[in-house]
Amino acid sequence: MIILGLNAYHGDASACCVRDGRIVAAAEEERFRRIKHWAGFPSEAIRYCLKEAGARLSDVDYIAINSNPKANMLRRLGYAATRRPDLGLIIDRVRNQGKRASIESEFARAFPGDVIRGKVRRVEHHLAHLASSYLVSPFREVVAVSIDGFGDFASAAWGIGRNSTLSLDGRVWFPHSLGAFYQALTQYLGFPHYGDEYKVMGLAPYGEPRFLSEMRHIVLLQSDGTFALDLKYFRHHREKIPYEWSGGSPHVGTLFSPEMETLLGPPRKSDEPLTDRHRDIARSVQAMYEEAFFHLLGRLYDRYRLTDLALAGGCAMNSVANGKIRRLSPFKRTYIQSAAGDAGGAIGAAMHVWFELAGPDCNSSASTPSALSGDIDVGRPVMDHAYLGLGLDSQDVALLLERRADELAAKCCSSENVTDELDLCHRAAEVVAQGKVVGWFQGRMEWGPRALGNRSIICDPRRADMKEILNLKIKRRESFRPFAPSIQREHVAEWFEEDDDVPFMMQVFQIRESKRCLIPAVTHVDGSGRLQTVYKQTNPRYWNLIDAFCALTGVPMVLNTSFNENEPVVCRPEEALDCFLRTEMDVLVLGDWVVRRQTN
Repeated sequence: MIILGLNAYHGDASACCVRDGRIVAAAEEERFRRIKHWAGFPSEAIRYCLKEAGARLSDVDYIAINSNPKANMLRRLGYAATRRPDLGLIIDRVRNQGKRASIESEFARAFPGDVIRGKVRRVEHHLAHLASSYLVSPFREVVAVSIDGFGDFASAAWGIGRNSTLSLDGRVWFPHSLGAFYQALTQYLGFPHYGDEYKVMGLAPYGEPRFLSEMRHIVLLQSDGTFALDLKYFRHHREKIPYEWSGGSPHVGTLFSPEMETLLGPPRKSDEPLTDRHRDIARSVQAMYEEAFFHLLGRLYDRYRLTDLALAGGCAMNSVANGKIRRLSPFKRTYIQSAAGDAGGAIGAAMHVWFELAGPDCNSSASTPSALSGDIDVGRPVMDHAYLGLGLDSQDVALLLERRADELAAKCCSSENVTDELDLCHRAAEVVAQGKVVGWFQGRMEWGPRALGNRSIICDPRRADMKEILNLKIKRRESFRPFAPSIQREHVAEWFEEDDDVPFMMQVFQIRESKRCLIPAVTHVDGSGRLQTVYKQTNPRYWNLIDAFCALTGVPMVLNTSFNENEPVVCRPEEALDCFLRTEMDVLVLGDWVVRRQTN
């Protein structure tokens, strides 16, 4: 059975292909369109997934979509009847739901002449989020939690995952949302673009929570563990907010009301310098989010008395809060897949449909041991790596370098084929240890927003000036944003205060105090690091690179940042070569090929 899963008409549009319960391919549309967070119908991602599966559209049995316009209809109608929001808001939402309902026509336009035999199955947004984490996790029985902006008239949902089935036991309804709170304050702090919340998270450690009492006027914790917004500080519930979700970069209009300015003072303009006041507000926003997050987790533990947690939704990208789960809640193990946000709903919708149709015991013979330290056998395949995207063909790389040989020569670059993997890794580790910046392009592209060792820029974590070097040569991003360490799983306990699996860079742990001075390039101002645990079983070449670097330096990790320059992460070899040539990157390792920039 082939199931095509989609996240369409929303930011981070994406597609995945599931064959007989196994994820064959998954990718975000932005990687092909080269526009960050691309929103709309993910035709190029669909095309890739079908090609990877060796299938045509006519071979697809089911098309699973992570949105159901008919879900929670009574709740929607009741809200409209009692609150009487602006007519423009109602018309806009009806129009948006109409787009989502007409997805069959999009297939006809994008795939002319192809026959669609598959049945369309629409999965409620938060159910898809819950499924995207639990149904690919290494745990048998979990509390499953989704925390998001909004989807199908809810902003959060929770239930139990048990024996590959899911219950949906509770929700937080529109217009109350932790995601909307964080996004509104992100806009207030002068970060206007969709997805900028991570900037607030990076800025927060530089401030103090001086505005936490004000934040508690905005977010109100409820006795049942949920949360509510004081709506006088927001606009989204009563008037039309400009939203752009179709055919390009997503855009969300201003969410906060003038009352927010009365409470906190004037908002920052995007071109204004950051002050201590802005840093303190960022810290207070993060502190308020964590207060509400752990308030909910505490009540859910009291209700279910389970110690494993599967987390999803856009707010599950808050790696700082995620890294505190074991310390500040009774939960002992947490699983968050690599595309926790809306892109991941494509996998959630597809896996939900698979288990709904085939039954919870359908995968018992197909399951394989996982690199993660969950249950030994959960009766289904576990997503223990994110390498589900477009692959790398060595012959294509050779042809690319041959075709562009004159351009490389003009820029004083040389290329060399190194077919021995250990030799290749040793050479790369040597130049990293010399303080050089290395573009590392290998295997299949990562699923989700993080570069995890196949579309990465690699540097020496020991150099205190490496952040400045990277920003000068390539990244050109805000100085307060940290860079991440990729560490061999075997050495986590030696370097971090927590010892756990973090394969997708979704948790921030404290670096041991005695080690911080050894790896200043990946140690944030508060002594933390957003680590990625690397496994020989799932990415042997990247593990071998780190192993070679450790043999040279005694440090079992490298600095890892995404291979891009103010664009989506590179997808194809030509994009990696273009990025290398237009920046001041020193070395590009493109499969088995090493391209070096000659310097005087």
